[in-house]
Amino acid sequence: MKPVRHPDAPAPGELLGAHYGQCFGCGGDQPHGLHLQARAGEGVSITAEFTVRPAHQGAPGLAHGGVLATALDETLGSLNWLLRTIAVTGRLETDFRLPVPVDTTLYLEAEVTAVAGRKIYSTATGRIGGPEGPVAVRADALFIEVKVEHFVQNGREEEIRAAMDDPDQLRRARAFEVNP
Repeated sequence: MKPVRHPDAPAPGELLGAHYGQCFGCGGDQPHGLHLQARAGEGVSITAEFTVRPAHQGAPGLAHGGVLATALDETLGSLNWLLRTIAVTGRLETDFRLPVPVDTTLYLEAEVTAVAGRKIYSTATGRIGGPEGPVAVRADALFIEVKVEHFVQNGREEEIRAAMDDPDQLRRARAFEVNP
């Protein structure tokens, strides 16, 4: 089925923000995290950026492939804000095309390509330096819709409690309550 942007989704151009302060991908409280910033795009698409820092390197002076996969995963997962759906990664297939040097900004674009029941299919591309830069990485993903209980049952209690006590998290959780 063709994906449909939820009527209450963030407006195109709106910064999505972190879904959790300690998230390695988008959290601002994670000192060595990616601090990835995603913005809503048109339809069911987003753009995101992160700058590769020395803490993200694998080979000397180059981004670690796992960090690049994390950036793609985080970007693809952010698409769920536009569907107003809570979902987790079921599959992530990543292609590495070019090395990404430290101090380089990776520009990411992602879109949902299809929705089938609880399955959300999406694709992303990471370009070096900007939207017209060379393609360094790309990925196709399958996300599976879950209820918030998934995190309560499988996460560590103290982190779940801290997230639920965060006013921003409560506001975001309530936003998803409109989706049955």
